[in-house]
Parts: sequence; C-alpha cells; structure tokens
Amino acid sequence: MAPAFGQARDPEAFVNRQRAIEEQVRALRDRELGPAGETAFDYGGWYSFHLLIFDDGIESSRTFRRHDLRLWGRAILEGGAHEFYARGRFSLLDFNSGDSFDGNDDDIEGPNLERGCYRFDLQKAARAYGWAVPEYNFNLQVGRDLVELGTGLTLSAPLDHVALTTTASDFQLTGLIGRTIGSSQDFDLTRHTTRTRRAFFGAELRYTGFGTHEPFAYILWQRDHNRDALPHLLQDFDYDSFYAGLGSTGELTKGVRYLAEWVYESGHSFGHRRFLDNDVIRAWAFDLQLEYLFKGPKMARASVEYLFAGGDSNRLDSPTDAIGGNRLNRQDNSFIGFGYRDTGLSLAPRYSNLHLWRAGGSFHPWPDHPRFARLELGTNWFLYYKNHRRGAISDPTADLPCGYLGWETDYYANWELSADLTWTARLGAFFPGDAFSDQTSRTFLITGITWSF
Repeated sequence: MAPAFGQARDPEAFVNRQRAIEEQVRALRDRELGPAGETAFDYGGWYSFHLLIFDDGIESSRTFRRHDLRLWGRAILEGGAHEFYARGRFSLLDFNSGDSFDGNDDDIEGPNLERGCYRFDLQKAARAYGWAVPEYNFNLQVGRDLVELGTGLTLSAPLDHVALTTTASDFQLTGLIGRTIGSSQDFDLTRHTTRTRRAFFGAELRYTGFGTHEPFAYILWQRDHNRDALPHLLQDFDYDSFYAGLGSTGELTKGVRYLAEWVYESGHSFGHRRFLDNDVIRAWAFDLQLEYLFKGPKMARASVEYLFAGGDSNRLDSPTDAIGGNRLNRQDNSFIGFGYRDTGLSLAPRYSNLHLWRAGGSFHPWPDHPRFARLELGTNWFLYYKNHRRGAISDPTADLPCGYLGWETDYYANWELSADLTWTARLGAFFPGDAFSDQTSRTFLITGITWSF
C-alpha cells in the first residue's frame, strides 16, 4: 500500500484548508485594491494570524498556528493603460510539538513573491496616447497571479503565466500559457521531486450578449515536466491531461443566481507498477450551484450545490497517486483537476471519486447596530458519497469498500471590526459513514484576525 502521505508532505485535506485561508486573503485584496483607475501609486500590507485545531482521523488533536505578513505595491500609469502589482509574503508556521506532518514543528517560509504581474489595456492606452479608440479591446497580463478557467472547476491556481484577452462585440477570447510555481505541492504525493513543474496551455471563449447569462467554453492542456529526484524501480509517474469544459453563470430570475460547469478529461497517466505502457485517462466532473438572495438589510442568502468528480474502482489506495493508483486495466477514470471548491472544513476531500451535496446560508443579524453591522453568520451542510465504492478518495482513513462517506456541518462567522481589522472563525464537524472503520467524529476549528495597513 502506498504511504498515506508520501514523503511526509502535507495531506490533501490540510492543503485544502490552507487554500480556504488564501481565499479570504484574496477577497480582502480585491476589496482593498478596487479596479484600476487613473494614474496612481499605492502600497500597503496585511498581517494575519490563524489558529487551527483539528482531528484528521490519525491524530486525535493537532494544533497549528500560522502568521503571515504580506506587503504589496501597485502602480497605475496612463489612466490605467499600464498596471504593475507585486505582493510578497513572509510566513511563520508553528505546530505543537509532534503535530506536524513532516517532523518539522516550526518553519519559516519566505520572503516569497506571492503575486507579481503587469497588465496592459489597449483601449485605455488609446485614450491616454490620443490614438483612435478601437471597438475591440485587447488585454495582456504577464507574471504570477491566480488563473481561472470557467468557474475554476478545472483550473484555479496561481501560475507564472501569460494571458491574452481579446474582447469584440459580445465575445471574449482568452489564451493562456503558464506553469506551476515550483514551491507548490504536487498532487502525486508518492513522487520524489524537489520542485513542481507542470505546464499549461489553454483558451476560453465567453459570450456576454445574453445580459443575465454568460456561457463559456474552454480547452486546456497540462503537461508533466516534473523531474524525479530518486528513481523508482519499475514505476513511472508522468501525468499528461487534456480538458474540455462547458458552462454558464448568471441569474435565472430576480434574486436567483446559478453556476454550472461540466468538464471532460482525457490524456495519459501511469498506474501502479507501470513504467513502459501508460494508461488512457477517461474522466469527467460536473458542478451546479444555485443561490437565492433575500431582500432586506440582513443580506440573507441560501444556496445549494451538487458536485461530481469521477473515480476509478481500480484505484484502491489513492485517486491521484501513481504508486497505489490505477491497476488491473489500462483505463484511468479518476478525475484530477487543478481547480478549487469548498468541500468542507473537517473532511476537506479532493473532488475525485466523489459525489458531494451541500446546502448552506448566511445573513447579517444586526445590520443597523453600530458595532455588529458587519458581522456575518453562516452555515454549510455536506453529504459525501463515493462514485465507486471500492475506489479510494483523498482521505486514506476511508479504508472500507463502501460508498457512504458521511456528512459534515460547518458554521462560520466573519466580522469586520473596523475598516482595517477583520476576525473570522469556522467550526466544522465530520461524522464518518460506512467507508470508515473508525467511526469517531472529527472536529475542526479555525479562527484568525487580519489587520490591513
């Protein structure tokens, strides 16, 4: 059996929880920066502290503290024709003694360039330089930033990339060339690599002429250029994939928003003990979300979601790894993408070999209170099933060939204490189903503050 966490790297669930923290930072950055306007120079930063206390099914309690200092600078020139943005990050990671996954309880990351890019807007340049303003627009982005295709089901990750977007009439066409950031963690935890090297080539077409609906289609190639630091006897690891996706976002009726995306994956992979002949990838995934926005000052909302990602009954140990992966036949039906979805706090599985149902809601209970007006309370409830009951999911403690994985309930609070200070707390509890021999419930708590300056 493949080792549960490969080379003692962070398990999938812990990586997903870190991404949840990063999503909060991204929302803060978008709110602080706003759209590009006239010529401006600006700078600032964030300090954030997060405390995580959780049970991962292996250790009954782990405690982790994360300190992040981010400093950013932004320059907008010629009325927004040129924009430069850079953000650095310095982090202190602190586990309680014996709680880390790699034996290193205290670690320092950085300083690292977290984001750094240049953007060019043709129409704004034409206005600034006195050129004839074309009916179409051309946008160029070069550098390191978050990249998404569609709604982010297939690709939603920071990349070093070049993106070209042409807008003409009601159509928007984007071309992408990028590569992973070397320090990011690869999805195959059984592979001995020092840096992650994956290349991406893709294109997306959107139509904006419907008003309340915005359909899209995209294609994406991913090529594995990872270098194995230590060779494995009779085992190869390359995973080269192709994705074709369709979807739409918009409003079905007043107050009812939706998101839908379907993606088909093909390509070639190597299964367990395969080194001469590779396997053929045949997999797909689908996500549908509906959200209703209630009228009134409490900004209440309710949402439901169904997420499916195909699995393989012959992947008995892992839905993503080569060692412990596909066996017995030459077709790999496990979906492996590079996107992001909130799959819960405590179980936090990768969406592969998974059916997920979610229902949730949030509101501001005291919108007129001088102190609590910006306090948001919310909840999400999750139900999990396998696509193939014998196949593995990303959590190795799901060790029985059963389809029912269990359910989870999450609660959260977000509070803007002031213009530059926010507090967040999330509590999750997962209740294992028949796929787990250990039926002990798992809890997860995260709380933190972010101070911007």
